[in-house]
Amino acid sequence: MVDDLRHALPTPLPGLTAPPPLDAWTEVTEQLGLLTPYTSLWEEGECSGRWMSGAEINLSVSCVERHLPARGDQVALLWEGEPGDRRSLTYAELHEQVVTLARSLRAMGVGVGDRVGLHLGWLPETVVAMLACARIGAVHTVLPAPLPPEPLADRLALLDLKVLFTQDGAWRHGTVLPLKARADEAMLAAGGIEHTVVVRRTGMDVQWFEGDRWLHDLMATTRPGQDGGGGEAVALPVDHPVATVPLATRGGQPVSVVHGSGTMLAGAVAVHRHLSTGGPFWCAGDIAWAVTQFHGIYGPLACGDPAVMYEGTLDVPTHQRAWDIIRRYGVEVLLTSPSVVRTVRGWAREMPQVAAIPSLRRVATAGEPVDEEVAAWMRGAFGADGLEVGDAWGQLELGGIVRITGLSDAPPLPETGLQIVDHDGEPVQVGEEGEVVLTRPWAGTMVGVEGDAADAAVSHWTRHPGVYATGDLASCDEDGHVDFLGRTDDVVSVSGQLVSLREVREVLSDHPYVARADVTWRKDTELGRALVAAVTLSGAARGVGDPSDDAALDAIAVELMDAVREVLGGLARPRALLVVDRFGDELGRRERARAIATLATPDRHGAPRSVTWEQVLAAAGHPVG
Repeated sequence: MVDDLRHALPTPLPGLTAPPPLDAWTEVTEQLGLLTPYTSLWEEGECSGRWMSGAEINLSVSCVERHLPARGDQVALLWEGEPGDRRSLTYAELHEQVVTLARSLRAMGVGVGDRVGLHLGWLPETVVAMLACARIGAVHTVLPAPLPPEPLADRLALLDLKVLFTQDGAWRHGTVLPLKARADEAMLAAGGIEHTVVVRRTGMDVQWFEGDRWLHDLMATTRPGQDGGGGEAVALPVDHPVATVPLATRGGQPVSVVHGSGTMLAGAVAVHRHLSTGGPFWCAGDIAWAVTQFHGIYGPLACGDPAVMYEGTLDVPTHQRAWDIIRRYGVEVLLTSPSVVRTVRGWAREMPQVAAIPSLRRVATAGEPVDEEVAAWMRGAFGADGLEVGDAWGQLELGGIVRITGLSDAPPLPETGLQIVDHDGEPVQVGEEGEVVLTRPWAGTMVGVEGDAADAAVSHWTRHPGVYATGDLASCDEDGHVDFLGRTDDVVSVSGQLVSLREVREVLSDHPYVARADVTWRKDTELGRALVAAVTLSGAARGVGDPSDDAALDAIAVELMDAVREVLGGLARPRALLVVDRFGDELGRRERARAIATLATPDRHGAPRSVTWEQVLAAAGHPVG
């Protein structure tokens, strides 16, 4: 089968090497639990072609039901709440809850292709809802729990949901966020949602409206066997949508990628086979992070490994929480982002000496590159001798992780044929910067794009015909090590999540204090990358005080940074803001960005709050005067 496909592979650009074969995917597909086998592993076609033609799958069967004969009594989920409460679910218990909720969703009129929103924290109920949606062919979208009502309403207005899941309140950083109250306010603005299902998590009082239902009441009235069927799994094509994941805003318009049930799972299983040691697997990340959904839940469950889940932030009740979780559940593989590691490392400097944990055998970081200093700290702080540290790279459009370096004795990942090219699609020389392209299609690649700017996603395949153009910049050394350097577009990864510089720029420009704004990023010891901004002030800013006064500038900067956080979330909040007397036209966009990042670096003589355009020119190395 694979031999026949080699003749149908896309023709590489002139100068690029031939794409690698597809053999590794054959072993991956054998672990998916397909309900109907494929007639062809891969067929050439538009974009990334078509994977597993003719095959059918159901994600809840692949991740839970098919394990029941051999693993029904084994633990599938190990969950810990921020206040310290704990639960575990066996595969049999998880299956019963998924079937029960699937029946309830069907009773509410939810069927194949309908949309369900999950405005939930990292709870066992979240996983049950994800799998129940997949069981009946519904498409789910995770909505970040910390979103304020206004941006939450904006997202709800785009999704056309039939059901929204939320919870009374959510524990975060030692406090309770009023999730249902925020959802109620957002739904008043968005409208159109028929049913709201509420998880009782904190016990706080909430207002109740027509269409609201407690999850525990739904589950109690639709237990399997009470009213006959309704919880059956639907056999679906492997590219049937299972989830949508928002990208950073492109061109001022929101965009979401759509992932297929079987195609996403193929990518997740391929990665999990490479990372897994067979023991407990913990993805220390928020549920809104696609890496957590795909690689922290679907991958482990499909492979029969226990998945560890933690609800809150790792500094509650003490900074040792990460070590406690790893030790308590015997975690063998930890997947997280470099920014989480940097934060924990910062806490560790003020902690008593912590002991390495022998159970932990592998740590992998994703979302942004990890530097050797951080990797070395992880080896000493978390693991006993022999702890391996992997550096993962991928994209939301590709279904998460597609490449991992640094691990030994691991089943190989399918090759992507990664190469680095210039603007004309020609391979760059060693050490030169260029765009990363993939000459081999990846099974987990998105199956669709939604939003007013969806057409922009097609450029992944049209910019350099015959390959997938990632939009990531990189260089490669003589030893073959790839150093990822950022993006070609106006998007940057902050703490593993994409943030649109244009969107931040627009929020600042819309503020009455600002006449003009520019936004870029700099390296950051905590987040890896952090945003910085430069603005010129409008006349309205004088109402705060004399703009030449440091206290007035500080008040203005805090107001502007908080305005971004309120609309776009904490990761989009600039970590530094410069007030510039004017913007000239002597510098190109990249030169200006580098100069602003240089002037806003904290260790650069205290980082001035107010600068002149001449200082910007000087930082860019441009002649002044």
